[in-house]
Amino acid sequence: MIPHYFLYEEAASKVEPSFLHIEPIPVRSGRHNWTIRTHTHPDHHQVLVISKGGGAIEVEGVSWEVSPPALVIIPALTIHAIRFRPGTDGYVITVALPFLQSALDDDANLIDGFRVPVRFLSQQIGRDIDLVGLFASLEHEFVWSAPSRRTAIKAYLQLLAVTVRRLLEQERVRPISSAREAETVMHFRELVEKHYRDHPSLDVYARKLGVTAARLNACCRMTTGKSSLALINDRLLTEAKRNLLYSDMTVNEIGAALGYADPAYFNRFFSRNVGLSPGRFRERLFSDETRAAAS
Repeated sequence: MIPHYFLYEEAASKVEPSFLHIEPIPVRSGRHNWTIRTHTHPDHHQVLVISKGGGAIEVEGVSWEVSPPALVIIPALTIHAIRFRPGTDGYVITVALPFLQSALDDDANLIDGFRVPVRFLSQQIGRDIDLVGLFASLEHEFVWSAPSRRTAIKAYLQLLAVTVRRLLEQERVRPISSAREAETVMHFRELVEKHYRDHPSLDVYARKLGVTAARLNACCRMTTGKSSLALINDRLLTEAKRNLLYSDMTVNEIGAALGYADPAYFNRFFSRNVGLSPGRFRERLFSDETRAAAS
């Protein structure tokens, strides 16, 4: 099962889970060998700015190469993993949904920029936007217990949201969904997280959400750019890949754990979507790891 965290490997957080957290990338990633394994944040969005180094961020099974300067938005419930290059620097913001909503209440359109996973690289950001300075100022307010701390942090969040919104408009990223569509997709993904091993039909999911299967599919496409079935398949594939990489379960055992009574059907499903059989995928991963360790 994909781990759920507020902060990575901090199930019982000592910070303010209803508020916001910001820290330099090396603080957490450095002590985990610059590798953040697959996980998700059910109730928090994450925003990363990378000022030095870079690496690869896997978001819902898609790998993004990032190099500085880069800005990455990871919405709540998005399954992701990160492998930074050693020495990477920048900041990570983890912000609770209600706090972000309250900070952006005066301009509801700004919340749209946090509903879809997206990355902006140097050619999109340009030289006129000082993202690192913005994050550094926000971190200063976060660690400095000065009067009106929360108000100042909200102000910096608003500036960040405006920047994201303008970058989205500039790049003409996929159509932005309404709040109702985004909420439907969030509840759908919560249900998928609970039931994906049981393989319920799309009609079952839709009935639980009080919409038709066609409406659910439209909401998913508008909000994520993927169909509802693709989101379910992505979740199954992410769990399969995680078990192939991090467990000693056999391929048949992994298929059974994911609800596939017929091993051949699991093999066909994985091969059709990944382009490799589960066994070959595992072999390639370990051969890549061996080469990386030797270099």
